Amino acid sequence: MSGFTGTALRKTFTRGTERVHALDGVDLTVAAGELVALVGPSGSGKSTLLALLCGWETADEGTLAYAGTLAGRPPQSLGWPELALVPQALGLVPDLSLADNVLLPARLRSGAGPAEDRARQLLDDFGLTHLAGRYPHQASLGEQQRVAVARALLLRPAVLLADEPTSHQDRGHADGLLDALAGAAGDGSAVLIATHDEVAWARADRVLTMRDGRVSEGSPR
Repeated sequence: MSGFTGTALRKTFTRGTERVHALDGVDLTVAAGELVALVGPSGSGKSTLLALLCGWETADEGTLAYAGTLAGRPPQSLGWPELALVPQALGLVPDLSLADNVLLPARLRSGAGPAEDRARQLLDDFGLTHLAGRYPHQASLGEQQRVAVARALLLRPAVLLADEPTSHQDRGHADGLLDALAGAAGDGSAVLIATHDEVAWARADRVLTMRDGRVSEGSPR
Protein backbone atom coordinates (compact mmCIF):
# COMPACT_ATOMS: atom_id res chain seq x y z
CA MET A 1 0.00 0.00 0.00
CA SER A 2 1.08 3.56 -0.57
CA GLY A 3 1.03 6.98 0.99
CA PHE A 4 1.73 10.36 -0.54
CA THR A 5 3.72 13.55 -0.02
CA GLY A 6 3.02 17.09 -1.15
CA THR A 7 5.82 19.65 -1.10
CA ALA A 8 5.48 23.44 -1.45
CA LEU A 9 2.09 23.12 -3.16
CA ARG A 10 0.63 26.39 -4.40
CA LYS A 11 -2.67 27.11 -6.12
CA THR A 12 -4.08 30.54 -6.96
CA PHE A 13 -7.54 31.37 -8.31
CA THR A 14 -8.77 34.64 -9.79
CA ARG A 15 -12.12 36.01 -8.61
CA GLY A 16 -12.84 39.14 -10.56
CA THR A 17 -9.91 41.42 -9.80
CA GLU A 18 -8.91 39.45 -6.70
CA ARG A 19 -6.25 36.72 -6.63
CA VAL A 20 -6.97 34.06 -3.99
CA HIS A 21 -4.05 31.98 -2.74
CA ALA A 22 -5.99 28.81 -1.95
CA LEU A 23 -2.78 26.86 -1.31
CA ASP A 24 0.25 28.85 -0.23
CA GLY A 25 3.20 26.50 0.11
CA VAL A 26 1.53 23.39 1.56
CA ASP A 27 3.74 20.56 2.83
CA LEU A 28 2.12 17.34 4.02
CA THR A 29 2.72 13.61 4.16
CA VAL A 30 0.16 10.86 4.78
CA ALA A 31 1.65 7.40 5.17
CA ALA A 32 0.07 4.05 4.45
CA GLY A 33 -1.81 2.93 7.56
CA GLU A 34 -2.53 6.46 8.80
CA LEU A 35 -5.82 8.22 9.41
CA VAL A 36 -5.08 11.95 9.25
CA ALA A 37 -7.65 14.67 9.98
CA LEU A 38 -7.34 17.97 8.10
CA VAL A 39 -9.09 20.73 10.03
CA GLY A 40 -9.56 24.45 9.66
CA PRO A 41 -12.19 27.11 8.99
CA SER A 42 -14.28 27.19 5.84
CA GLY A 43 -12.34 28.81 3.02
CA SER A 44 -8.96 27.79 4.41
CA GLY A 45 -8.13 25.62 1.38
CA LYS A 46 -9.06 22.11 2.54
CA SER A 47 -11.31 21.24 -0.41
CA THR A 48 -8.83 22.72 -2.88
CA LEU A 49 -6.09 20.56 -1.40
CA LEU A 50 -8.20 17.41 -1.72
CA ALA A 51 -9.08 18.34 -5.32
CA LEU A 52 -5.40 18.66 -6.11
CA LEU A 53 -4.52 15.38 -4.39
CA CYS A 54 -7.10 13.46 -6.44
CA GLY A 55 -6.21 15.13 -9.74
CA TRP A 56 -9.23 17.38 -10.17
CA GLU A 57 -6.91 20.39 -9.92
CA THR A 58 -3.24 20.81 -10.72
CA ALA A 59 -0.75 22.77 -8.64
CA ASP A 60 0.69 26.02 -9.93
CA GLU A 61 3.90 25.13 -8.11
CA GLY A 62 5.23 22.31 -5.95
CA THR A 63 5.33 18.55 -6.25
CA LEU A 64 2.93 15.75 -5.39
CA ALA A 65 4.37 12.25 -5.13
CA TYR A 66 2.71 8.95 -4.37
CA ALA A 67 4.80 6.20 -2.79
CA GLY A 68 5.08 2.44 -3.06
CA THR A 69 3.11 0.83 -5.89
CA LEU A 70 1.79 4.25 -7.00
CA ALA A 71 5.20 5.91 -7.24
CA GLY A 72 5.80 7.96 -10.35
CA ARG A 73 2.13 8.12 -11.35
CA PRO A 74 0.07 11.33 -11.51
CA PRO A 75 -3.23 11.28 -9.60
CA GLN A 76 -5.20 11.59 -12.85
CA SER A 77 -4.00 8.09 -13.83
CA LEU A 78 -5.16 6.38 -10.63
CA GLY A 79 -8.36 4.34 -10.59
CA TRP A 80 -10.73 3.39 -7.76
CA PRO A 81 -8.57 0.53 -6.42
CA GLU A 82 -5.72 3.00 -6.01
CA LEU A 83 -7.36 6.31 -5.08
CA ALA A 84 -10.92 6.85 -3.87
CA LEU A 85 -12.63 10.14 -3.02
CA VAL A 86 -15.71 11.09 -1.03
CA PRO A 87 -16.48 14.62 -2.30
CA GLN A 88 -18.73 17.02 -0.42
CA ALA A 89 -21.16 16.85 -3.35
CA LEU A 90 -21.15 13.02 -2.92
CA GLY A 91 -21.28 12.39 -6.68
CA LEU A 92 -23.76 9.51 -6.71
CA VAL A 93 -25.08 8.44 -10.12
CA PRO A 94 -28.80 9.33 -10.09
CA ASP A 95 -29.85 6.54 -12.47
CA LEU A 96 -28.24 3.78 -10.38
CA SER A 97 -29.67 2.22 -7.23
CA LEU A 98 -27.83 2.80 -3.98
CA ALA A 99 -26.42 -0.75 -4.15
CA ASP A 100 -25.25 -0.21 -7.72
CA ASN A 101 -23.63 3.08 -6.74
CA VAL A 102 -21.59 1.21 -4.12
CA LEU A 103 -20.63 -1.43 -6.71
CA LEU A 104 -19.75 1.09 -9.40
CA PRO A 105 -15.95 1.07 -8.82
CA ALA A 106 -15.83 -2.71 -9.23
CA ARG A 107 -17.95 -2.63 -12.38
CA LEU A 108 -15.80 0.10 -13.90
CA ARG A 109 -12.76 -2.00 -13.14
CA SER A 110 -13.65 -5.50 -14.37
CA GLY A 111 -17.11 -6.45 -13.19
CA ALA A 112 -18.67 -6.71 -9.74
CA GLY A 113 -17.76 -10.34 -9.00
CA PRO A 114 -16.43 -10.88 -5.46
CA ALA A 115 -17.08 -7.20 -4.62
CA GLU A 116 -20.79 -7.96 -4.31
CA ASP A 117 -20.29 -9.62 -0.93
CA ARG A 118 -18.28 -6.68 0.34
CA ALA A 119 -20.87 -4.23 -0.98
CA ARG A 120 -23.62 -6.08 0.88
CA GLN A 121 -21.54 -6.02 4.05
CA LEU A 122 -20.87 -2.28 3.77
CA LEU A 123 -24.55 -1.57 3.17
CA ASP A 124 -25.38 -3.61 6.26
CA ASP A 125 -22.66 -1.96 8.37
CA PHE A 126 -24.00 1.49 7.44
CA GLY A 127 -27.67 0.63 8.03
CA LEU A 128 -28.57 0.79 4.35
CA THR A 129 -29.58 -2.77 3.47
CA HIS A 130 -33.29 -1.97 3.40
CA LEU A 131 -32.60 0.92 0.99
CA ALA A 132 -30.33 -0.96 -1.43
CA GLY A 133 -32.84 -0.90 -4.29
CA ARG A 134 -33.73 2.77 -3.97
CA TYR A 135 -32.28 5.57 -6.06
CA PRO A 136 -30.34 8.51 -4.60
CA HIS A 137 -33.31 10.89 -4.80
CA GLN A 138 -35.31 8.43 -2.68
CA ALA A 139 -32.75 8.54 0.16
CA SER A 140 -31.92 11.23 2.70
CA LEU A 141 -28.73 13.25 2.40
CA GLY A 142 -27.24 11.34 5.32
CA GLU A 143 -28.05 8.02 3.66
CA GLN A 144 -26.53 9.22 0.39
CA GLN A 145 -23.38 10.24 2.23
CA ARG A 146 -23.03 6.77 3.75
CA VAL A 147 -23.40 5.28 0.27
CA ALA A 148 -20.60 7.55 -0.99
CA VAL A 149 -18.31 6.40 1.83
CA ALA A 150 -19.19 2.75 1.18
CA ARG A 151 -18.39 3.23 -2.52
CA ALA A 152 -14.98 4.68 -1.63
CA LEU A 153 -14.21 1.79 0.73
CA LEU A 154 -15.36 -0.98 -1.62
CA LEU A 155 -12.04 -1.82 -3.29
CA ARG A 156 -9.82 -1.06 -0.29
CA PRO A 157 -7.97 1.77 -2.07
CA ALA A 158 -4.34 2.60 -1.41
CA VAL A 159 -5.32 6.25 -0.85
CA LEU A 160 -8.71 7.42 0.46
CA LEU A 161 -9.64 11.10 0.57
CA ALA A 162 -12.89 12.30 2.15
CA ASP A 163 -14.29 15.83 2.36
CA GLU A 164 -16.50 16.23 5.46
CA PRO A 165 -17.58 12.56 5.47
CA THR A 166 -19.71 12.88 8.63
CA SER A 167 -21.31 16.27 7.97
CA HIS A 168 -24.85 14.91 7.40
CA GLN A 169 -24.83 12.23 10.11
CA ASP A 170 -26.16 11.92 13.62
CA ARG A 171 -23.55 10.94 16.19
CA GLY A 172 -24.22 7.22 15.96
CA HIS A 173 -23.89 7.03 12.20
CA ALA A 174 -20.92 9.41 12.25
CA ASP A 175 -19.11 7.12 14.66
CA GLY A 176 -19.84 4.16 12.38
CA LEU A 177 -18.30 5.97 9.42
CA LEU A 178 -15.26 6.92 11.48
CA ASP A 179 -14.89 3.29 12.56
CA ALA A 180 -14.90 2.25 8.91
CA LEU A 181 -12.37 4.91 7.88
CA ALA A 182 -10.10 3.99 10.79
CA GLY A 183 -10.48 0.36 9.76
CA ALA A 184 -9.36 1.23 6.22
CA ALA A 185 -6.24 2.86 7.65
CA GLY A 186 -5.69 -0.19 9.84
CA ASP A 187 -5.78 -2.32 6.69
CA GLY A 188 -3.04 -0.18 5.13
CA SER A 189 -4.77 2.66 3.30
CA ALA A 190 -3.49 6.22 3.58
CA VAL A 191 -6.63 8.08 4.71
CA LEU A 192 -6.99 11.87 4.76
CA ILE A 193 -10.29 13.43 5.85
CA ALA A 194 -11.15 17.11 5.85
CA THR A 195 -13.51 17.57 8.76
CA HIS A 196 -15.06 19.94 11.29
CA ASP A 197 -16.04 16.94 13.45
CA GLU A 198 -14.04 17.18 16.67
CA VAL A 199 -14.70 13.51 17.42
CA ALA A 200 -12.88 12.70 14.18
CA TRP A 201 -9.91 14.75 15.37
CA ALA A 202 -9.68 12.57 18.45
CA ARG A 203 -9.92 9.39 16.36
CA ALA A 204 -7.18 10.42 13.94
CA ASP A 205 -3.55 9.33 14.21
CA ARG A 206 -2.55 12.91 13.45
CA VAL A 207 -4.28 16.25 13.02
CA LEU A 208 -3.21 18.87 10.49
CA THR A 209 -4.59 22.41 10.72
CA MET A 210 -5.10 24.48 7.59
CA ARG A 211 -5.40 28.24 7.68
CA ASP A 212 -4.96 30.79 4.88
CA GLY A 213 -3.75 28.12 2.50
CA ARG A 214 -1.05 26.75 4.78
CA VAL A 215 -0.82 23.53 6.79
CA SER A 216 0.69 22.98 10.22
CA GLU A 217 0.85 19.97 12.55
CA GLY A 218 -1.61 19.78 15.42
CA SER A 219 -5.18 20.78 16.14
CA PRO A 220 -6.29 24.44 16.09
CA ARG A 221 -6.43 24.52 19.89
